[in-house]
Amino acid sequence: MKYLELIKESNEEIIERYELVCERVGEIAQDASTTGKAADYFSKTASYLCSLYELAADSHSGKLAGMPLKEGQELNKKLYKDVHGTAYETSYANPVYAAAQLGLEAGQILSSLYTQIRGYVSKAAEGNLLYLCIYSELFVEIFNYFEEKECDIELVKSAIYSFCHDYTEIFNEDHIARLTNPDYDYCMNILMEADLSEPDYLYRYGLFVGENELASVKFLNTLSEEEIKAMASTYTEGYRIGFIMGNKDLSKKTVAAVRYPIGFERMVKEAVKNFAQMGLECVLHPFSTQVNKQYAYDHREDKALWFDKAYVERSLEVYRTVFEKHKTACAGYAGPAVIEVFGEEPFSPKTTEEALKLSDKQQQTLVYERSEFGRLMNQYIKGEERSFTIIAYPIAEIGEKYEEIFAETVKINTLDYILYRDMQQKMIDVLDSGKQVHILGANGNKTDLYVTIPALHNPEKETAFENCVADVNIPVGEVFTSPVLKGTTGKLHVSQVYLRGYNFLNLEIDFTDGMITDYTCTNFETEEENKKYIRDNILSHHETLPMGEFAIGTNTTAYRMARVYDIAAKLPILIAEKTGPHFAVGDTCFKYDEDNITYNPDGKAIIARENEVSALRKTDPSKAYYNCHTDITIPYDELAHIRVIKADGTTKDIIRDGRFVLEGTEELNKPLDEM
Repeated sequence: MKYLELIKESNEEIIERYELVCERVGEIAQDASTTGKAADYFSKTASYLCSLYELAADSHSGKLAGMPLKEGQELNKKLYKDVHGTAYETSYANPVYAAAQLGLEAGQILSSLYTQIRGYVSKAAEGNLLYLCIYSELFVEIFNYFEEKECDIELVKSAIYSFCHDYTEIFNEDHIARLTNPDYDYCMNILMEADLSEPDYLYRYGLFVGENELASVKFLNTLSEEEIKAMASTYTEGYRIGFIMGNKDLSKKTVAAVRYPIGFERMVKEAVKNFAQMGLECVLHPFSTQVNKQYAYDHREDKALWFDKAYVERSLEVYRTVFEKHKTACAGYAGPAVIEVFGEEPFSPKTTEEALKLSDKQQQTLVYERSEFGRLMNQYIKGEERSFTIIAYPIAEIGEKYEEIFAETVKINTLDYILYRDMQQKMIDVLDSGKQVHILGANGNKTDLYVTIPALHNPEKETAFENCVADVNIPVGEVFTSPVLKGTTGKLHVSQVYLRGYNFLNLEIDFTDGMITDYTCTNFETEEENKKYIRDNILSHHETLPMGEFAIGTNTTAYRMARVYDIAAKLPILIAEKTGPHFAVGDTCFKYDEDNITYNPDGKAIIARENEVSALRKTDPSKAYYNCHTDITIPYDELAHIRVIKADGTTKDIIRDGRFVLEGTEELNKPLDEM
């Protein structure tokens, strides 16, 4: 296992420090009374650290790899019990509880520290003593401050700031190495060597293992080898075809980044074999369903404790060095291959005063950091040379018809792309003849929006819309463009939509010349809370965003599944965007890839690859990209029409009253009529 060799090398330098700090933390776990009212916090957090030390020791000894199912379940429960369910209400991971016990400022800081420590369970499972050592040292340092008769909170903040600043090299190096270096093969050894017929291997990751993960293992083990190989082939072929359709050379690439939900290892194992046949090694990035979404939401802005311009500049400086060090590996990075899951209950978070929040200045700095990091990354991992693919499957939480829905999802992921390609081409032919598209809502939907279509200079050889079949973006079913911002004006409204894991009710966004000018929703009681919710989770802290994409989704089979099983609110955007027209706010789909001309299946060049904002990359790159892209879909049953308006004022409807009316697209109505 190459990963253990890497860990051993790093541990030789820190093993003495690690042993010393473990001993001290063990003492604090036994007696933290010198910190007064914070004693319970320090005792419990120290005990949790001791649990991570045991986990790391079990990883090094091989005990974790051979741990039986029952023991693994008990271990996982121990590691996650205080943030699971109602236990979170009285956990120091909850900033509300921590503030009530320790005071607002101390509670915020110590809750954040505990959360950072909890975030490295998977590192402990890998046997990575470096992270355990440095976080334990930080914990002891802060403990020492609280032993003082009058704890100076500013010194505590300074310690956290210095820690994040001083260890930037470690964090950033680890980030890029794990993205591009197959030698980090801890998870690969689980995937390729474990007995996947039983779920005990799940506990080796250190990730939360709940009913969804256990049910995924159980269900996938009911599928035949042929079915598993077919699922893997759909996924990996989408990746391969994405390079062909994007006119990119896959033979230059050496590594694919595979992101997958634990429980899907049988499929992923076959996918890794398929990637190997393409000449690609894989770096693995497993994940599990969140143990507690409110917990994650409460700590989403914990970096407010240390985040400032000086920190960002330091981090970017380190990243430049790291990218240069790994430039050969970065050049071989082919892009992500992602398996998403869906079915979790839509989440509407509670806002709390006790949770740390970025200031306005910090939010501006965050926008700057994302922009600069995006530009830096594109220098070494060039957007015009890499690709990706995404596919999604349901999890057990979706309901009692989970297995039926899974089968329907497989069907959706393998629809006849040639049939869709030809029907979508008929839409594109009409769209290309237009000057604008008018989208009008119905049945309570207040959408009334005009989208300007890029003009064609040579209609015989050019098109403004991409004919999107099942390659990088599985399943099949959309045509899309980067709209002209000038003249793209009106209101976008959807009664309910699930974006980035958050539920939005009655979301409204107003555009003027393609830029967002106003927005609201009805999730919270006050307009201030509603606007902040959208600003944080859709606008990504920007003052405004352009409309980066306009698309018409054509996957009526997916729409039918959503309605028949009443799971529309649970669909991932990957599928939901194919079930009606959708509008992306943020960057275009061709970010960093505008100058790499690609073609539709009919041979026409796709010319709508930029808008007035991304065109600034040639004169002022810092203003060209927003580093976000969020799709918002209107379902068919909320549509009065999608109408193409031609230069001479004549019109042609593509959708009317929720049905496709363009000649040659009638097949798309069959799933709708079956409902």
